[in-house]
Amino acid sequence: MKIAVIGTGYVGLVAGACIADMGNEVVCVDKNTEKLQQLEKGIIPIYEPGLEELVKTNIEEKRLTFSTDIDKAVKDSQVCFIAVGTPQEEDGSADLQHVFEVAESIGKAINGYKVIVDKSTVPVGTAEKVTKIIKENTVHPFDVVSNPEFLKQGHAVDDFLHPDRVIIGSDSEKATAIMQEIYAPFLRTENRVIIMDIKSAELTKYASNCFLATKISFMNEIANLCEKVGADVEMVRTGMSADLRIGNKFLFPGIGFGGSCFPKDIKALIKIASENKCDMSIVKSVNEVNKKQRELFIKKITDKLGKNLSGKTIAVWGLAFKPKTNDMREAPSITVINALLKLGATIKVYDPKAMDTAMTLFGNKIEYAENAYDVLPNADALLLLTEWNEFRRPDFERIKTTMETPLIFDGRNQYNPQKLSEKGITCIQVGR
Repeated sequence: MKIAVIGTGYVGLVAGACIADMGNEVVCVDKNTEKLQQLEKGIIPIYEPGLEELVKTNIEEKRLTFSTDIDKAVKDSQVCFIAVGTPQEEDGSADLQHVFEVAESIGKAINGYKVIVDKSTVPVGTAEKVTKIIKENTVHPFDVVSNPEFLKQGHAVDDFLHPDRVIIGSDSEKATAIMQEIYAPFLRTENRVIIMDIKSAELTKYASNCFLATKISFMNEIANLCEKVGADVEMVRTGMSADLRIGNKFLFPGIGFGGSCFPKDIKALIKIASENKCDMSIVKSVNEVNKKQRELFIKKITDKLGKNLSGKTIAVWGLAFKPKTNDMREAPSITVINALLKLGATIKVYDPKAMDTAMTLFGNKIEYAENAYDVLPNADALLLLTEWNEFRRPDFERIKTTMETPLIFDGRNQYNPQKLSEKGITCIQVGR
């Protein structure tokens, strides 16, 4: 099948490469000529395990190409995925400008029946607006479907190749059949395609992300209560997650969530609810708890080191909002580092993949190390902010002898504080 994917951001590039890998002819369209030239050479602008190899392989096999010509891409394709960004407006709503621009371009280019797929995360009712725009620009038949993505950064390629479910929002049997054909190779062992109406599909993405974020914020509130009453949140978490109705996913306490999805989608859902005169009191509190969690972590540091951190050196392990990505959008590390800089601290940082990203955000305000241990000399404290695997079992004896003060603020509850105490290292965690 010939397919166009419009937008070569995180979602578009992963989707395009994975769909091409199943034997389809895919053209990824973008306005950024320089970016496309890099992609044609197999140079990937984001870090995502397995993506570079997948892109290079399918370019070599001539199944994956890149173009700035949206008109030709639409004319040559049977299915067009819209995968452009939907950045957040000041009021929390999703900015659909790029989606609508693409819809207009598609309408002007259509030369026969097409399936138009909303892959971007968009509010309820967007498919209706896209349909209206395309109808205003063509006399040819087409169908618009909603096919939200559920990709976890750091696992996106595997998530697309082996999805736990595929949501197809469609009111057309013909379009539904074509979408099922596209996804059939990814679901050979089990049929996990869920067909529903378009509006339900649009809302499912927001509902899913907001529920996962709610689990994180709930667990962080339990962690804060544990500190007050003298309980251990790790014990509480273990007891809770043994209940199959609850499970163990997204129940880890810490310094809160970040990234491009959870914070943005929560605000967007609140905005959608407000426009429909529906009060989302639980969802409203999720972001507030998340923000507070970062503030409480900073307070732990100042309670121990004082509010004047001039002359203090603080080492940081982990900058990305989660492991296996270089994405620092809404990362807790940004909030924590900026707060400590204002208090006069000298900050030394290391992250396996996000150092270049950090340099664009902080410039020369902080110091950058070449490896994890280079941040330790003369450090008065070490902050663990992202739970990369390489930080799980470090050389604690080296940490103890290298740091000015053997003090760790473990924002991800990764270490055993009792064992570290026996080694002469103080470890302060969340909810313990």
